[in-house]
Amino acid sequence: MRSVVVTGATSMLGVSFINECVAQGTKVLALARENSKNLSRLSPSNLVEIVECDLSKMSELSTKMAANQNFDCFYHFGWQGTDKTERYDPQTQLENVQFTLDALNLAKYLGCKKFVGAGSQAEFGRATEKLSPNTPVNPESAYGVAKYSAYKLSKILARKLKIEHVWVRVLSVYGPFDSPDTMIMTGIRQLVEKNRPQYTKGQQLWDYLFSGDAGKAFYLIGEKGKDEALYCLGRGIARPLSDYVKIMRDAVDPKLEVGLGEIEYSANQVMYLCADIENLTKDTGFVPETDFETGIKKTIRWYEEELSK
Repeated sequence: MRSVVVTGATSMLGVSFINECVAQGTKVLALARENSKNLSRLSPSNLVEIVECDLSKMSELSTKMAANQNFDCFYHFGWQGTDKTERYDPQTQLENVQFTLDALNLAKYLGCKKFVGAGSQAEFGRATEKLSPNTPVNPESAYGVAKYSAYKLSKILARKLKIEHVWVRVLSVYGPFDSPDTMIMTGIRQLVEKNRPQYTKGQQLWDYLFSGDAGKAFYLIGEKGKDEALYCLGRGIARPLSDYVKIMRDAVDPKLEVGLGEIEYSANQVMYLCADIENLTKDTGFVPETDFETGIKKTIRWYEEELSK
């Protein structure tokens, strides 16, 4: 790819993807929130041009930018209300559906040939088998319902606009710039501070993908993903959550204690989460490279460097 447009540029996925673009020599038009404190996360490369624009103002960009710039692909990572409290707010999540359609209209205006949307495993709800394009959907949160609605409506609009459409349901990604309230980042923070993190028994089988691998996957999807394809993105391997906790602890300090089994499972606890990436690998050649042991060490190192700033 020669050039791409990216919303949500300063998010973990956005940063990882842009880093991959720079490594591949691809130009990036990065759309980031106005006055964002996270702009320093973006590569200083001359391949990256930053435009500050809130999601709510994307529809106005056509009055400020030249049309038909012939970008290869538009990546929509931007999404408001991703923390635990706002994920169940219907009004906040409904606005995201309109923002997705605004992004697609902007993609058409800028001359993009393909639109790649970042969906979520939340579109499925709870499942007991590997998540694949054929797995039935039953979203239980406003966030999941909105992601699914954005998928269906953007696919219809893409056909109308004659733009290729690809949707990627992302499972659990971790790495530098992860949200501070995730299981991984909460655990790292507590362990680095020599506290004793508490968990459930950790019998949940989970699939974690390192952010660097996710960035590479999205790049390949933009290059080779098929029109109207639906991909699930994960490492494709599920391990007990207790394994991840112990590996994370050992990477910080094997002598530290962790409180496995000290918290009860929630009523709607997801006990199995694993991606079937067969069609993703077949279409794009993507194969995860980073095991959890390696990825978590990189994430801890990044977190410690952030603390020292």
